[in-house]
Amino acid sequence: MDEHEPRVSRLVVVMAALGGVVLLVGLLLWAVGGGDRPPAQPEAESPARPAPQPSAATVPEPVPGKPAEEPSERPRARRRAPEAPKPAPEPAPPTLGELRIDSDVPGAMVFLDRQYLGETPVTARGVAPGTHTLNLSADGYEGQSRTIEVEPGPSDVMVRFKEIRLDEALDVVHKHGVGSCEGRLVATPRGLRYETTQKNDAFSLSFDQLESFEVDYLKKNLRVKRRGGKTWNFTTHTESADPLFVFHREVQKVRERLAAGAK
Repeated sequence: MDEHEPRVSRLVVVMAALGGVVLLVGLLLWAVGGGDRPPAQPEAESPARPAPQPSAATVPEPVPGKPAEEPSERPRARRRAPEAPKPAPEPAPPTLGELRIDSDVPGAMVFLDRQYLGETPVTARGVAPGTHTLNLSADGYEGQSRTIEVEPGPSDVMVRFKEIRLDEALDVVHKHGVGSCEGRLVATPRGLRYETTQKNDAFSLSFDQLESFEVDYLKKNLRVKRRGGKTWNFTTHTESADPLFVFHREVQKVRERLAAGAK
C-alpha cells in the first residue's frame, strides 16, 4: 500500500466533519428565523400630525418664586430726541458809561472834565458813572458847558450851538421908594419875568420891551426899565454883587445873539 493513502483518508474525514458543522449551523439559523413563514408586510405609515402652535395671545402666567422668562426678541430701544441747544449766557451788565457826543456844528472841540477827547462826533468810552463836566467850543459860536450825569452803558449827548438857550433864575429884593418886597427874577429866551406875591410889582417883559438893563456892581443894583414905562431896581441878600453880575451877563449874551439874528 502507498504511504500517502492514510493522509488522504484523514483529509476526507476532516472535510466531511466541517461540512456537517456548516450544515448544522444553517439548520439552527433557519429554525430561529421562523422557517417557512412569509415575511411580515410593513405597516403603512400614517401622516404625521402638525405640532400645535402656541397662541400669540396666550401668555404663560408667571410662577411665584420663579423669574419670568425673557422674550426671545427684545424690544428695540427708542432713540432719544436730540437735546435743544443751551442758550448762550447773557453778557454781564456794563459797569462803565459810553458817551457818544455830537453837535450841530461839525468839528467842535470836546472836553470832558478838562480832558480833550477830540472833535465832534466823538465817543468817550470807559467813563465812570456819576457827575461830569462837558465843555464844547466852536469857532464863531459861544462855548457850551454842561453838567451831565453818566450811567452805565451807552448814551447820546447832543450839543446845539445854534440854539438859543437861557434858563437863569435869581432870588432878589425889589427896592421900593418906601420899603421893599422879595421875589424871584427869571430869564428865558422869551424875556424877563419877576415873580412875587405883590401882584402890583410882578411883570413879564420880552427883550424888545426893555429900554434899559444895567448892573451897578459897586452899588449892588440891577436896573430894569420898561420901554417908556416903569423902572425896577433889584438887589440881593448876598454880601457881593456877583449873583447880579452873572445874571446880567447871561441875559446880555442872549440879547446880543437875538439882535444879531434879527439883522
